[in-house]
Amino acid sequence: MKAWLAAAMLLPSATPAATIRYAPLPPPYEGVYQPHGVDEIGMWRDADEDERQLANSPLVIRDEALNGYVKGVLCAAVGADRCKAARVYILRTPVFNATMTPNGTMRVFTGLLLRMRNEAELAAVLGHEFGHFERRHGLSRFKAQRGGTDLLSWATVLTAMAGTYQAQSSLSSMRTSIYGGLFHHQRDSEREADLLGIGYLNASRLRPQAAAQVWQNVMAEATASAAARGLRKPRFDAIAFAASHPPDAERAAYLDALAVPDGAAREDGAARYAQAMAPWLPLFLDDQIKLNDFGGSEYIITLLSAGGWSAPLWLARGDLYRVRGNPRDLVAAADFYAHAVALDPRLAEAQRGLGLSLLKTGHRAEGQAALGRYLALKPEAPDAAMIGMLTKDF
Repeated sequence: MKAWLAAAMLLPSATPAATIRYAPLPPPYEGVYQPHGVDEIGMWRDADEDERQLANSPLVIRDEALNGYVKGVLCAAVGADRCKAARVYILRTPVFNATMTPNGTMRVFTGLLLRMRNEAELAAVLGHEFGHFERRHGLSRFKAQRGGTDLLSWATVLTAMAGTYQAQSSLSSMRTSIYGGLFHHQRDSEREADLLGIGYLNASRLRPQAAAQVWQNVMAEATASAAARGLRKPRFDAIAFAASHPPDAERAAYLDALAVPDGAAREDGAARYAQAMAPWLPLFLDDQIKLNDFGGSEYIITLLSAGGWSAPLWLARGDLYRVRGNPRDLVAAADFYAHAVALDPRLAEAQRGLGLSLLKTGHRAEGQAALGRYLALKPEAPDAAMIGMLTKDF
């Protein structure tokens, strides 16, 4: 563990490869830990209550196959013994995120699953979250915040008693210093979790270089999203005062440097991952498109098409362009839907999108024919009555 901590202290360096050859293997497994002390016991009780509410949440996806698969990827990353301590909940939330609470509750958001390309990338993120759990970062963050706020409370009282300008100025400087220290503490915790996560991958059967690719993709998506909005390209190498995580560029660089070189030849489980996600891809893509982030969604769809364009991907791209609704977008959407229909004529949603796009671009007969095929495929569709009106001439 001393070697781990020493390595973690070196991580903020701009050139971690010069100081650490690669991340050390995980420390010996010591069994599922139990809470100690009033603070940690209280945190576990709060986490247990949160988990009871989470178990009944309508956002939880309860499919056994999907949950078993994601739990299996976690076990492949951290090892069978460690992963017994985790209980995985998949939440239908279209954002890139996963969390883990002190009692072993891991939340995995569907937006994360949509953005991962293989098991190795997912394992990198899940291993990072498990690293927070194993190093008790929730407890250390709570203690740091309590210590800082206690100090500020006493300083505020003493400043009020002093009643001088100098005292007020000193309090303001102290507040900035304490808050800055708390944010710095959070960033260091993230770096240590990154170190643990890449260490798990180094010891696994999966390709550890995938960890750096995760953050390369995150930066590329953010760049595409900003470009579509006409915004300046984001800075990925700067740290804001209140940043809770290290810059994405820094993370991509040191994760790449900390991966064992011979791990590049390992498998990444891309085919298994694609197979497991295939039944859920249309739902996850539909949720993503509803975020109204054209550039980010276009990037994700294009990234998913690296292995070839499928009917669900053409459908999603058609939906993306049709929702934006510019005149040229509707022409493009009709073309994308046509590709989807060519690959899978029984994909009802593609027939619907094709019909609506053709109607809006003045191709009434072809649009009505496509909508008729949609109704034939889904006669009980919720919008059947409305679509039926569009198929009639008045």
